[in-house]
Amino acid sequence: MLFMVVSVGLHAQDTIDINNLRNDEIAGFKLYPNPAIADVVYVTTYLNNLKEVRVYDVFGELVLTEKLFTKAMNISRLSPGVYVVQVTENGKSITRKLVIK
Repeated sequence: MLFMVVSVGLHAQDTIDINNLRNDEIAGFKLYPNPAIADVVYVTTYLNNLKEVRVYDVFGELVLTEKLFTKAMNISRLSPGVYVVQVTENGKSITRKLVIK
């Protein structure tokens, strides 16, 4: 029984090889601060072009949609919790977790 728990625990950890990023992900993507404690988070990429940002709650419901011309995104309408942020720029997308305290 202990062997099963250890083997499941070892296989549940994911590692990311930065040399093998998918071609459809946005290069240089950063979402900070995370966890967020203020009303603004910053979304940056190498290109910093127009971005479409979608924020989903833990139930998968879309709670915020915004087009960013700058790096700052206002999150004051969101309650503390865990969210999934999907950013699309130039036809490429990336999804990350955002924690708001």
